[in-house]
Parts: sequence; C-alpha cells; structure tokens
Amino acid sequence: MTEKEKFTRKLEVFVSELSGHVSTNDGQWTVKGFIDIFKNVYTISSDTKIVSKILEIHIFPKILAFAQANEYKIVLAEHQNYYPDISFVKACDESIKFAVDLKTTYRNLKKPNLCNGFTLGSHGEYFEKRTSTKNIQFPYSSYSGHFCLGIIYDRADGMTIDETKTYDINKLHSITSVVKNFQFFVTEKWKIASDKGGSGNTANIGSINNISDIINGQGIFSKLGENWFDDYWMNYKKIIIPDGKGGTKKISTLRGFVEYRNGDVSLIVEKRNCEE
Repeated sequence: MTEKEKFTRKLEVFVSELSGHVSTNDGQWTVKGFIDIFKNVYTISSDTKIVSKILEIHIFPKILAFAQANEYKIVLAEHQNYYPDISFVKACDESIKFAVDLKTTYRNLKKPNLCNGFTLGSHGEYFEKRTSTKNIQFPYSSYSGHFCLGIIYDRADGMTIDETKTYDINKLHSITSVVKNFQFFVTEKWKIASDKGGSGNTANIGSINNISDIINGQGIFSKLGENWFDDYWMNYKKIIIPDGKGGTKKISTLRGFVEYRNGDVSLIVEKRNCEE
C-alpha cells in the first residue's frame, strides 16, 4: 500500500468521527456563541465566512491530534490566500507531503440534495507551473496528494436567530444554533471538481454541487482521472478553435476539451439534471 493510500484511509476514518465532536445528539452545533468575562453569551452571525472560520477552529485540535497520532507534522498556510490550508508533512520523511483544504458549504433548502458548492484552489501560476512557490506553501508537485476535507450543513431559519440578543451563560442550551445537521467528507479534490470556475473573475476551480456525488467522489473528472483534470485546468480557456460560424471560440467545457484531445467522451460523468 502506498503512503497516499495509507493516508487516505486514515483520513477517511478520522473524518467519519468528526460529526460527534461538533454536534449535539439532535444534530445542533455545540457552539452557541462567544462569551465575555461577565459570562454574557453573544449569538454567532450566520454569515458563511464566520461559520466557516469558527468550524475550522472547532475541529483544529482534532486535526492536530490526528497528525501527531500518525507521525505527521502540520504546516499551516503562511498567508490567507495561500494554498493549501494545511500541509501534512511526514515526520520521518519530509519529502512526503499531503495538501488538505478545509471547505464548508450549506445545503440548498429548496433542493436539499444540492449544496452551495465551493472552490478547490487556483488554476493559476502554482497550478500551471508545478515548481512555483507563488501563493502556495510548497510547490504543487511536491505534494503526494491534494485533498478536500469538507463540511456540509443546514443553516437555521433566519426567523429563529436574533443576532442582536445576548444570553446569560445559564441559558446556553436555549440558544438556537445557527447551523446544524453536519455531514463531513474527505476526497481528492480532482474527484469533485467541475469544469467551471468557482468564483467571479478569480482563477479558482469550482466544485460540483450534488451532495451525493461529492460524498462519493463522483465529479465530472472521476472516470477520466487526475491527469485529465490537470490538463484541462492548466489549459482552461486558453485553447482557441473555430466556432463553425467563421469565427473562433475558447474551449471552456470538458466535453469540448476531451474532443479536442481526441479522448473518450463517454468517460465524462455528466452533471446531474437537478444541478441545471
């Protein structure tokens, strides 16, 4: 068994146990707010960036314990925009490294089989030039695997959360959690990538958003393999071909790219109809 296979199996077991660390028996988040020295509890905002950061802080001691138990050192991203969030470096052989990004997203209330999706890192310089150190902790090619440790959750009904209210610490259990029903997963990021950018004008790789496919690592590239994922995103919107109307167009779909490379388009995992 390779180091990557060993790391993957151990990480999967670890992640399967995280829900109990952050949840009550009825699925509520155990974090209710923050407290001052006068024992006043202030409710947490439901803003996704705040929820994401607090969740990361909440599970970090467990991640640290996992690393120590499996003889890895943890190296955190030196800057906010660096990839990945956490580098696991084998204590006895520092040439063995694994990139782990922490990602959180919420379920679509109207379509609970879908989530809001997330980004999977840049497809810019460090992705294209695998020895580059720009915006990455270690060169991309030095990692033996690139993983996404994700958390999918439900957001509480906004009518039940009063962010202006404070509570006495004795009322802690009466505070409604801003998020609940956590589902943790871990997978290699290429397995859950889409063929579309993740956010606005930034060079980010987008994820799929069907929750079952995310949990099972069944993204659009999952049958083609990681090499196709790399090739596609290194060349995203860079290849120009005739558009059949006398003009030109940039290739921006996986089907168009596989056809251009004379690959097997039957291996493309089609997007679920419910994602349209």
